[in-house]
Amino acid sequence: MSASARLISKTNFEIKEDSVTSSANDAGTDTEVNRVITEMMQRARAAQEAFCDMGQEALDDAAAAVGWAIMQPDRNRELAERAAADTGLGNAPDKITKNYRKTLHLLRDLQGVRTTGVVARDENTGIVEIARPVGVVAAITPSTNPAATPANKIINALKCGNAIIVAPSPKGVTSSETLVGFIHDELRKCKLPLDLVQSLRAPISKALTAELMKQADLVVATGSQSNVHMAYTSGTPAFGVGAGNVASIVDSTADLDAAAEKILLSKTFDNATSCSSENSVIIVDAVYDAMVEKLESVGGVLLDATEKSQLEQVMWVDGRLSPAITGKDAATIATTAGLERVAAAHQGKPRMLLVAETGFGPSHAFSGEKLSPVLAVYRAKDYEDAVDTVASIYAYMGAGHSVSLHTAETDRAVDLGQRLPVARVIVNQPHCYATGGNFDNGLPFSLSMGCGTWGGNNFSDNMNYRQYLNTTRVAYQIPPRQPDEQEIFGGYWRRHGQ
Repeated sequence: MSASARLISKTNFEIKEDSVTSSANDAGTDTEVNRVITEMMQRARAAQEAFCDMGQEALDDAAAAVGWAIMQPDRNRELAERAAADTGLGNAPDKITKNYRKTLHLLRDLQGVRTTGVVARDENTGIVEIARPVGVVAAITPSTNPAATPANKIINALKCGNAIIVAPSPKGVTSSETLVGFIHDELRKCKLPLDLVQSLRAPISKALTAELMKQADLVVATGSQSNVHMAYTSGTPAFGVGAGNVASIVDSTADLDAAAEKILLSKTFDNATSCSSENSVIIVDAVYDAMVEKLESVGGVLLDATEKSQLEQVMWVDGRLSPAITGKDAATIATTAGLERVAAAHQGKPRMLLVAETGFGPSHAFSGEKLSPVLAVYRAKDYEDAVDTVASIYAYMGAGHSVSLHTAETDRAVDLGQRLPVARVIVNQPHCYATGGNFDNGLPFSLSMGCGTWGGNNFSDNMNYRQYLNTTRVAYQIPPRQPDEQEIFGGYWRRHGQ
């Protein structure tokens, strides 16, 4: 019996292939909203109850089907071009790369992993672990990744025997519907229920998304902090992510050429729409001028004070990032802001805009997340001052996410991990590639970064298949292992007395 057989009222119904998504065009009233979501949920529960009993091979096939649905070259290109056109965020070539890399590498992580039935036995403890599905997952997905993020969540959900309903952003709804259509084509090949994967249809509303969260068994939310808050307050168990605002330290021992290339690669990928793109670089004084020169040599342009003020006025309107800037390339941003010198730099192809910054908080807008190839540059007296600068930035925004370090003294990474409020320390790597997992590091592949209690989250891992499972533990009797008081308190008594 699936997880959906718990205390949730259900009705008998048939799986209808032709009704795999419900129109929300008339979902304006509370009654209509409830009807739309209830009908989708009923179909999802029927599909999930049949699916979760089919065995590991069926779960593996479903995950692979979703992977091929987005990775097949023609489909990948269509999804990437549609996402860039519909949302106005990022660029199609990088989205093609993201759709491919993130999906292929996730499937690598999942290859051979058991996610149903008995998955572990420990003879010493007498514990047997049984993997169980959570039921129906509500997947809240952002406009920045309207194909890659849903695919990642769908693969994890199906791998664990669940059904899933995607709640896309309004800008990403067409991409989500197209992706689900491709997934259904692959599920048909496997003779698996199409209602395992559904998507809310336009117009997307907060009411629809809230009702989906309420009726689901689990919510996995990626996107704005308002969406994450809504997930946490939905009354349904939820995993959400924290705010991005990654800082990168370049210390005096760093390979400056390599650091500049890696920061550029990370900062410009998909026009910095990733929460893992660097938003600030903190350079120690001993190499500050040389590092700025390196950043300029690879395509950066350092703005003067007037240009910085001019850019700030255009980037933030009424305290909010402007859609005219978000997710655009550096040349477009410079032109939009009227920065003629900057737009003309590097033969009219500047790659990123560098803004000298000294402060933190709302009165220093560039110290926050910018979702564009605009990089705040801080000068620190030394390594210790650089650490303090990052701490000040994260006290304003970005606590819990991660920090980047370029150094030859790699032990400093452990120091950062013990002192800063971060869930990840990325060492000498392009940050937005590395923090979500890469072939040359061991982090799980994901597009959703848990930020721990620092970032208001209940987990600090890269979101992966384990978040989509329940685990039942069978406890067998073993020989007793009761310690005596000396074993437990001996050290304490020696240090402090009885």
